[in-house]
Amino acid sequence: MLKLRSQEWLAGDDEVSVSHRVAVRSVGVSVDPDDPRPIIGIADSSSDLNPCNLPLRALAEAAQAGVVEAGGIPLRFPTMSLGEDLMKPSAFLYRNLLAMEIEETIRSNPLDGVLVLANCDKTVPAVLMGVASANIPAIAVLGGARPVSVFQGRPVGTGTDLWRLWEDHRAGRLDDSGWKDLEHCLSCGVGACNTMGTASTMALLTEALGMALPGLSTAPAGSTQSLEGARAAGARAVALVRENLRPRDILTHAAFNNTVRVLHAIGGSTNAIIHLPAIAGRVGIRLTPKQMSDLGRTVPVLADVEPSGRLLIHDFHSSGGLPVLEREIAALLELDVVGVSGSSIREVIAAAGERGSAILDADHALATDGSFTTVTGNLAPDGAVIKTSAASLELFSHTGPALVFRGYEDMRGRIDDPNLPVTADTVLVLTDCGPVGVPGMPEWGMIPIPAKLAAAGVTDMVRVTDSRMSGTSFGTVFLHASPEGAVGGPLGLVRDGDLIRVDVAAERLDLLIDDEELAARKAAWIQPRSEHVRGWPALYQAHVTQASEGCDFDFLVAPTEEHLRFIEPVVGRS
Repeated sequence: MLKLRSQEWLAGDDEVSVSHRVAVRSVGVSVDPDDPRPIIGIADSSSDLNPCNLPLRALAEAAQAGVVEAGGIPLRFPTMSLGEDLMKPSAFLYRNLLAMEIEETIRSNPLDGVLVLANCDKTVPAVLMGVASANIPAIAVLGGARPVSVFQGRPVGTGTDLWRLWEDHRAGRLDDSGWKDLEHCLSCGVGACNTMGTASTMALLTEALGMALPGLSTAPAGSTQSLEGARAAGARAVALVRENLRPRDILTHAAFNNTVRVLHAIGGSTNAIIHLPAIAGRVGIRLTPKQMSDLGRTVPVLADVEPSGRLLIHDFHSSGGLPVLEREIAALLELDVVGVSGSSIREVIAAAGERGSAILDADHALATDGSFTTVTGNLAPDGAVIKTSAASLELFSHTGPALVFRGYEDMRGRIDDPNLPVTADTVLVLTDCGPVGVPGMPEWGMIPIPAKLAAAGVTDMVRVTDSRMSGTSFGTVFLHASPEGAVGGPLGLVRDGDLIRVDVAAERLDLLIDDEELAARKAAWIQPRSEHVRGWPALYQAHVTQASEGCDFDFLVAPTEEHLRFIEPVVGRS
């Protein structure tokens, strides 16, 4: 019979075990020293500061009911809620903090299994990183996307259409009245972005990894299906404990390979190219952006969802969701991989429904060779990423003079200057905005088209940055240039007028100056002094890895798969 981890706290007759049982009884749960029921923690990241995660409150209650019905004991606890809408400079700054909170809450408490409730984009990878490190039976429950509003006669995708209409407003194509109407239109309810932003991307990838129940990652916020799925997840969490099925049994090389191919097929967020290596690193698997790019070879982009396509995530869900999409690319997947449901991908896709209009067939794919490409060169020796499925093909081979912005304030302060020395051929460069530089690598990479060019009808330009961009964003933007400018990377050495050449087909991003000049600039470079001398930002800057390595902390990455072991907590007398 499996010995429950919680029995280290609750079994026995001494004063310590009695005090533990008293603590549990004080919250309304009576347990005996030999109680066979597993204790299932429910990590609830809902918060009034984060409208994306508010649907999780109802899902937590449904999950509790499922745990009880399956013969377990649910204990709910709050966690930090990472919301991209309000957190500055970025919720990404706190992803590693939430991952640590999840891991340490599990380590220090009598939990046999855990449900992690997440929705907004940085919350999802954080909880997966935490449970991967803690390695007790775990299952994720996603909150779903918000409702869809209609603006000027057509459905509005959160994020993507905001960026498009902002450009229209800046260019005078949308007047002040229309801009105000859009603001009210976008206030359409709680839940994650309803495009293929990072939230929907990471929800789908959580399902693809096998860490969520099949077919539920895109269930709309507040839907009956979402509530029923949370209840089922609660019951399944109890079964996972009894089966002793843990995250490291699920998060295998094959699971990550499948998931990267799914990322390509959905035209997913470039932020996942940072999150997936961070999750993999917690289980001792090295996953590089180059490997992820190469896994996209021959993968068709089939999700006809903004920003790569035309429709919204609700359309994708009603078209069959991930099981149907996986069936369309089944020849590219390892189908015997099993997730938390206990079913293999082969079994899941066999039971999938009909394909709807938001999931294309391979003959009508948006692209045939994946949705993103990694480039290298003397401007990004460790790589940069471009989302090719949402960029302009005519700019994939381009040479132009650089216009450099050193930081977000510099960029926002000058981008609308009518005297800005810029043409449509200019390459816009934003540096010092990477993981160390801000810190936290905010989503500033989709530099707005300069106002005078936008007014002239220019809709896209080549942009290069060491920051990220929202998964709802689009354009010919080379992101995550590594190493970043703030640690001496070449991007921080670029000067106005330097020629930059991009060649997506050749996977190159180069600064066209000679090696001696580049070396001289590097030798003269002085690292900026950080204003952060204490607290979390200082710890972050001291230990965060570069984008090419997942931006986890150097002391949290598992060194090798052989060294992985969950260290059970020492239960001492107090």
